[in-house]
This record gives sequence, structure tokens and C-alpha cells, in this order.
Amino acid sequence: MSQWSQVQQLEIKFLEQVDQFYDDNFPMEIRHLLAQWIESQDWEAASNNEAMATILLQNLLIQVDDQLDKVSQEKNLLLIHNLKRTRKLLQGKYQGNPMHIAVIISNCLREERRILAAASMPVQGPLEKSLQNSVVSERQRNVEHKVSAIKTSAQVFCCPVSYVHSHDFHTHNTAIQNDKNSALIKQEMLALQAMLNTLDYKRKEVLSKIGRVIHEIDMLMSNMLTEELLDWKRRQQIACIGGPLHGGLDQLQNCFTLLAESLFQVRRQLEKLDELLTRLTYDGDPIPVQRPQLLEKVNFLLYNLFRNSFVVERQPCMPTHPQRPMVLKTLIQFTVKLRLLIKLPELNYQIRVKCNVLHSNRRFVLCGTHVKAMNMDESANGSLSVEFRHLEMRCVLKGPHMVTEELHSISFETQVCLYGLTINLETSSLPVVMISNVSQLPNAWASIIWYNLSTNDPQNLSFFNNPPAATLSQLLEVLSWQFSSYVGRGLNSEQLNMLAEKLMGNYSDYQLSWAKFCKEHLPGKSFTFWVWLEAILDLIKKHILPLWIDGYVMGFVSKEKERILLKDKTPGTFLLRFSESNLGGITFTWVDQLENGEVTFHSVEPYNKGRLAALPFADILRDYKVIMADNVPENPLKYLYPDIPKDKAFGKHYSCQPNEVSKPSDGGVKGYVPSVFIPVSKILNDSTEPHSPSDLLPMSPSVYAVLREHLSPTAIETALSSPYSTD
Repeated sequence: MSQWSQVQQLEIKFLEQVDQFYDDNFPMEIRHLLAQWIESQDWEAASNNEAMATILLQNLLIQVDDQLDKVSQEKNLLLIHNLKRTRKLLQGKYQGNPMHIAVIISNCLREERRILAAASMPVQGPLEKSLQNSVVSERQRNVEHKVSAIKTSAQVFCCPVSYVHSHDFHTHNTAIQNDKNSALIKQEMLALQAMLNTLDYKRKEVLSKIGRVIHEIDMLMSNMLTEELLDWKRRQQIACIGGPLHGGLDQLQNCFTLLAESLFQVRRQLEKLDELLTRLTYDGDPIPVQRPQLLEKVNFLLYNLFRNSFVVERQPCMPTHPQRPMVLKTLIQFTVKLRLLIKLPELNYQIRVKCNVLHSNRRFVLCGTHVKAMNMDESANGSLSVEFRHLEMRCVLKGPHMVTEELHSISFETQVCLYGLTINLETSSLPVVMISNVSQLPNAWASIIWYNLSTNDPQNLSFFNNPPAATLSQLLEVLSWQFSSYVGRGLNSEQLNMLAEKLMGNYSDYQLSWAKFCKEHLPGKSFTFWVWLEAILDLIKKHILPLWIDGYVMGFVSKEKERILLKDKTPGTFLLRFSESNLGGITFTWVDQLENGEVTFHSVEPYNKGRLAALPFADILRDYKVIMADNVPENPLKYLYPDIPKDKAFGKHYSCQPNEVSKPSDGGVKGYVPSVFIPVSKILNDSTEPHSPSDLLPMSPSVYAVLREHLSPTAIETALSSPYSTD
């Protein structure tokens, strides 16, 4: 089943997450129509290879053209229109930068895998539960309801402002001055006083209503809306380190926009009240007393509303490392996106945003286009936003090697001029870590994880002067997110328990220090816990990703636990686990039974990325052979734990079928006998006897010929010798 087919079968709450990252940059319609073709291309590789990205973009346009031909025959006018528009959009936007579309599609496919992984892992950790609290959802609904009510109130009271016109008042006043009859004068005076009383009552009533609306807006902004915005920012922090996708910004934009429209409506009514003073005023008139105070309050609320509405929608990130946001390498371009949550047509292209660098004790300069205007044209929902795509950092103060625990921040400044108001706005990115070499990336990412896990403060650049401890349960949840976001499948409770024991031995919910996580070496090892884990992530990503996603790699299991799991299983049952003593190594262990009934366990020397680059791991499992003393070589691997036939588990991942492999008699390169490599281990009866070079492959043609007599046509295309090891 294709990945897109799996996505379509998700529950509605997960489908809503998928909907969030498909927009005009890469329409979901194209994802749906070209699902199989899109999934068969290597977009991640193309995101770092311009020539490959150019070819893929051209092929994508050809695929769209083919779809156009199909729908033209069906005379589907709407689909024809949308496809033509999409083709024009894709060609116009990415023709000059094909790697950008490769990055976008790669990100979309990765986020789909991440959501599929989350849907298959029903257990939520403490962080995710706190982000999905039902109280938060209830508050969101209350905010939207109150904002709509305020907007209605602001529209309703605009009519009574001009309720009493001064014309009638002046008519009666003129009649009093011209009439000499005392009886009529008295009558007119009574009418005039009644009218004045009504006028005074109406003016006080309108001012009172305006005051109530202003107070409601103030309370809503000070309490519920501010809290909702802070929650969104916290969800963004967690999403940046692999947590659940965060949404809600469009709802916040709707609330901010309605409140801004309401405040401007109130402001216009206050201006109309000022006009009434030029027509008529009187002793005790409430307008001259209350209007300035109300106007000052409205302007203050508008200032705060605009100030809070200027947010970083997408944090700084290098397109070459989309799963490692907030880690920036000098001289490498990065992107960042800003949004103003107040969407008013009058502001389109009127707001120019400027980027600056905030730093702790090292001076950087920002290069590239760092001043751009916000607009509503580039976003799918018409929001007022700006994306900086060609920024890069340069270090102008030469000094010691860059420290991956040194935090910096990028600030953004702009100014809003609207209806006589001028408001200066400023916001900042979450802290970023600068590196000068890609080798620093793992430790820099560890710093980003620890910061965003441990604090809600968006600007604590001195955080690592005294980093706080983290709760073990929360850290384990974040570690699972690393696997979910980076390699498409999170960790289950058994795997997390093994990591917890590795970090802290027997544990409950202890606090873990930053040094224990990233600075101190593991007992008896020359590397830290994080370096060990990062090497495993890299191994999975580059060499065993399909096997990991299918759930066939147990991975995190101790030697003691694997023996407990295998001891009662059928001989030939094996499991795959990551090496604890070799960085980025994977091994397999199988159970066997001697003639006397004794159970034995065998583990091969771990395969690392260097060896797996030469041989696909699934092929190694298929063709692995063992020579027991003088016995005929045979494959000891029969069942993947607990009892899955090996070929059933890994068959679809074999690079070729046995009958596709060349035989020596088939001939070969001119003058040579074709060579075939097979992974072979020799297990000696006397474990103290050293391995000799003759036990290892590649082997001589004569030895190979003997083996061919005893082996079925399952001889393989590539292989690697793997001597017996205890790891």
C-alpha cells in the first residue's frame, strides 16, 4: 500500500495535521494525482543536488501535463483549470530554484511518515498530553465565541452615536429667542430641556457601551488570547524538536483580525463623537471628559494587539537539514518565515521587515536579502506574511572554535502605519546555534533539544551557563520523537526502557543532567549517550530505513534481554539490535541448540555504515552463511523474532532475486571468471582458536567452486565476511 493510501485512511485528527503542510507551494491535488510517482523519486537527494532537482522538476511538469491530457478527455473543466494553474505556479516559482521544490516535497513526505508513525503509537508521553489538554480546546472555543460577540457589539452601537441631531435643538432654541410670548417661551424651554436630557442620556449610553466593549477586549487580550498565543508558541517549540505538528495559527489570526477590526470600529465611533462636539455641546457634556480617556485606551490596546500579532511562523532552518531547525552553519543559506496575525487589506505590501542578529559574545553579520515586504500573495490562506529564503550568517570576529552551547537569536523589526497610528513592531526567533562544520551538527542539535525541552523562555541566551536538569520521562518522549520525525517510526515502551536503563540504570522518574545526556562518556566507552544515539539515527536513515519503518528492527535491547527473549524459541530464530560498543553498528543474534540440548547464542560482528554501503542489509540477512567446523555452509537465520519467516519479513527488501545472480560459468568480463561475494562466518569448536585470514572472504575461485556444489541457486550478488563476535 502506498504511503498516500495509508494517509487517507487516518482518523480525522491526523488528516487535519496533514492538511496543514500542503499549500500553494505544493498543492495536495498534485500529491493525490501523482502519489505513486512522487513516492518513487528520491526528493531528499535532489534537495542537495541541483542537476538532479532540475530533472525531477521537469519530470514533475511532464507528469502534470499527462494528467491534463487525461482530464481534458473527461472534460472536467474545474480540474483542468486547477491543473493549468498549478503547472504555471510550479514552473514560475521553481524554474530558477529547482532544489526548493525538492526540499518542499521531501519535507511533505517526511511529515506524512511522521504522522503515520504517531498514529501507530497510541501511547502519549507527558509532553504530548500537556499539549493536547481538553482545557486548551475549550479555551480556544471560548476565545472564538467571545471575539465574535465583541465584533457584533462594536457594529451594533455605531447607530446611536448620531441619534440626536443638533438641528432640532437649534430650532427650539431659535424659537425661544424670537418668541416674546412668555407662555410659549416656557413651553419651548420645557421641550428644550427634555431634548437636552435625552441627548445627555444617549451620549452617556453610547460612551458606556463603548467603555464596556473596550473593557471586554482588554480582558480577552490580557487573559485568554495571550494565553492562547503563548500555548501556540510552546507547541511550536515542541514541534521544532520533533514533537506533534502544531496548528491553530489560522484560528489565532482570525481572532486577532476581528479584534483589530473591532478596535478600529470603536476608534471611528470616538472620532464621530468628536464631530458631535463641533455641532453641539453643553455644561456637563460627557464627551469632552470621557472621549480622550477611551481613545487613549483604544490606541494602547491596538498597540499591544499589533505587537503580539507579529510572530515567527517558521523558525530558521537550513533547507539542506530540514529536520534540524535552529542549527545554522556559517556561509550556508537558511530560511525563516514571519506572519502578522492581523489581516487587513490596507497593510498588503506596506510593511517592510528587517532582519538583525542578536548574539551573546560572538559577532556575526547577516548576509543576503534581509529586508522584504510582507504580502498576502505567497501564502495559501492569504495571510500577511514574508519568507526570507536566502539569508546566511558570517562570522566577522575570528576566535576559538564555535561552541555548540552558545545561543544566538535573529530579530525582526517593522513598522505599521495605519489610520494615523504608527506602531513599531519587533519579534525574535527561538535561540539558534551557529556551527562552522557539519561535524558539529549532532551536538548543536542536542543543545536545541535540551533548550526547547527545558524552558518556555523564548530568549534566554545565557541558558547553558547553568542548564537545568530534565525529567527522564519527558526526555524519553523527545528521544522517541527524534526517531519518529527523522526515520519515520518512534520508539515503543520496551525500547525506551532500554534507553532509560542505559542513561540511569534502575530508574523511576529521575532528573537527568545536561552533562549526563551530552557531555559525559558512557561507562567504559569513548563516546557520550547522545553521540551513540545520533550515530544510530544516521545508520537507520542511510542504510536500513525500510526495515526500521516496517518494525522489524528491535534495535534497543540489551545482550541479557535478547538471550531471555530467544532462549525458548525455535533454533534459527534471530533478532536485530544496535551495537552498544560500536558507534552506528547493527548486529543480529540467533539461537541454536547443540546435540546435548544446550541452548547457544551467536552474534555477528556489528555492521557499520561503511560495510552496509557495500552490501544491502536485507541481502546480508538473506545470504548469510555459517561454516561450523567441517560442516557444509548453511544459513542459520530462519525466523525473525518472535516467529516470522525470514523471507516473509524481508523478501520485499531484497535487492535482487536468487535467479538473477550470475554464475561463474556464465562468463564475465573478458578474461575473468565472474566473482560473487557472500557473507560467511566460521564458528570454531574451540573458541580460543584465533581466526585466520583464510576464514574470511573474498575466497579463491577453487573454494568458491566447492561451495557452489553444496549451495542452492541462492548464491548472492554481493556479500561481506563477518567473523564471529560477542557483540
